[in-house]
Amino acid sequence: MDARRFRTFFSISLAVMDSAMLTMAFVLGYRLRKLIPWPSPAVDIDQFPSYLTVLLLYIFSVLLVFFLFRMYHLGQGISRVDELYAVAGGITVGILLAVALTALTLKNTVFEVNLSRMMIFYTWAGSVVLVEMGRLVFQELRVGIQGQGVVADCVIIVGEGDLAQLVIQKVRGSPFLGYKVMGLVTRRGAAEEAIDGVPVLGRPPDLPDLIEKHKVDSVIIALTELPDEQRVELISLCHHEGVNIKVFAGLFDIMATGVTIDDLGGLPLLNIRDVALRGWSMSFKRLMDIVGSGLILIVTSPLMLLVAILIKLDSPGPAFFIQERMGLDAKPFPMIKFRSMRRDAEANGAAWTVRDDPRKTRLGTFIRKYSLDEFPQFINVLLGHMSLVGPRPEQPAFVDQFRRQISRYMDRHHEKAGVTGWAQVNGLRGDTSIAERTKYDLWYIENWSIWLDIKIIIRTIFGGFIDRTAR
Repeated sequence: MDARRFRTFFSISLAVMDSAMLTMAFVLGYRLRKLIPWPSPAVDIDQFPSYLTVLLLYIFSVLLVFFLFRMYHLGQGISRVDELYAVAGGITVGILLAVALTALTLKNTVFEVNLSRMMIFYTWAGSVVLVEMGRLVFQELRVGIQGQGVVADCVIIVGEGDLAQLVIQKVRGSPFLGYKVMGLVTRRGAAEEAIDGVPVLGRPPDLPDLIEKHKVDSVIIALTELPDEQRVELISLCHHEGVNIKVFAGLFDIMATGVTIDDLGGLPLLNIRDVALRGWSMSFKRLMDIVGSGLILIVTSPLMLLVAILIKLDSPGPAFFIQERMGLDAKPFPMIKFRSMRRDAEANGAAWTVRDDPRKTRLGTFIRKYSLDEFPQFINVLLGHMSLVGPRPEQPAFVDQFRRQISRYMDRHHEKAGVTGWAQVNGLRGDTSIAERTKYDLWYIENWSIWLDIKIIIRTIFGGFIDRTAR
């Protein structure tokens, strides 16, 4: 089975699974309303057969909303948090549509039923849980099949140098995406050597023939320094029936992701720096920081006490390590961490932490791998120096270095530094590319929302605390 037939089969199967889960949730909602006499006894509920028409309208409504929301379009790498958010939103709209259709089509007919508000709530809650569970099972099944290479999307990467190598490594490191790299297309063509074993197939003008020859499903364009007209021309070369085109975001793309439109006397203007984090949203974010950090400090206090004792027993020196970092508006603040290095680690000045750093203590590698050294930073959050989510803070010496090397690096300091961030939950931790981290941080700032913070926190809890680069 090729990749396109596989996606079609899975989309149809997913719709069948959704229908089954919605039916179970509807029956569960009906039964719960009969069994739970709250807020009043269920004396107005009819026998279940009279609800079958309502059930059909409900399934139709939710499947229609899911289809319109493109929830049967099987994309690669969709996070579970985003999936849950989309499922909850789709079911909410679907159940409201079903109630409206019931009132419009069944009133004053033999199929008319008296829908209980509590039954609607039970059905909604059960649908969110059961549909999401069903989709998780399907996602795991799909990932397992694609991870074995049984079905894969054939991909051509248009790019060269370090950026092409980065894309290749990302694809190889994420087999669950279901991508198979067929080769590279570069501006110099066969004159360039293979990158990480991936051969160079040709130049951009060869793309139409290469797509046909290799039965390509997706083209990833990883050339960021192209003029607009060349980028448009390159995309036009990739146009082919059923081929997905993905463009790696460059710096201007990062700047423009949060673009909004204003007008000046009827003249449309693109507002690139319409920062979302201000006013009530800033106050709400601070409230989240206070409540979240307070609860975490209370819950983890026994663990933090144990770590402090172990550090004192492991090596001479204090349990805590206080270091100056740059925060909001590039103002320095004292960041608190558990000490993971020798007491004299910075005797010769600030130094970048690398893998197998000889300055680390025996316990240091363990607490860094599981981010236990970061827990005291929740004190910084409670004091207002940091936020739960935001760009990670750096030492002043490194900030001064990076600001000269990386465009817009200082824009990271337009928001509070965070214990975790968008770059960190996407694998950019420890000794990784500062330029790539900066891109993720700028995207976060330009696209901030309460939901994005919640998503980052959830992803941090379920895996973001483990630093796989720590050794």
